[in-house]
Amino acid sequence: MRLDDLDDAALLAALRADPEAFAALYRRYERPVLGYLVRRTRRPELAADLAAETFAAALESLRREHGPATPQQFGAWLFGIARNKLADSIRRGRVEEGARRRLALERVTLTDADLEAIDALGTDAELDQLLQQLPDEQRDALRARILDEREYSDIAGALDTSALVVRKRVSRGLGALRARLKETAAS
Repeated sequence: MRLDDLDDAALLAALRADPEAFAALYRRYERPVLGYLVRRTRRPELAADLAAETFAAALESLRREHGPATPQQFGAWLFGIARNKLADSIRRGRVEEGARRRLALERVTLTDADLEAIDALGTDAELDQLLQQLPDEQRDALRARILDEREYSDIAGALDTSALVVRKRVSRGLGALRARLKETAAS
């Protein structure tokens, strides 16, 4: 079985024995994370730098065994890192490159075509199309948590449910989006 066919839990379990498992997680989440960051920054090159630092920080945390509480929360955990990297960059006025430096990762030079592709990930039409394919409760939870950056407890109060239920809806929504993006990439 190919690594890209495994779910997040299996990839996280395989990390110790096979470093390529993280590459599969990267391929799975690269587009959604870049899309999130480019929608927030409206600057493709900045979004790419933030995404690189997000994935480097995630890899560092996983190596120290400080990953998500459960493997099913990997997507939400990764987006939390992206949100924190974005907030840090706004506060500092620049993108922190510490995790990339510690991992000895070189900065990737992006072509105009790369920047256009990243910029296209941030279009609201593409996001809306993907979100419309989700059940209402997953779509609402994803919008509130990922796009509006609200806390789980806040969302739970507004939806008159528990934070755990909101977490599950976000996790399931991210899983469904990931599957759809994987289908699109395979086409």
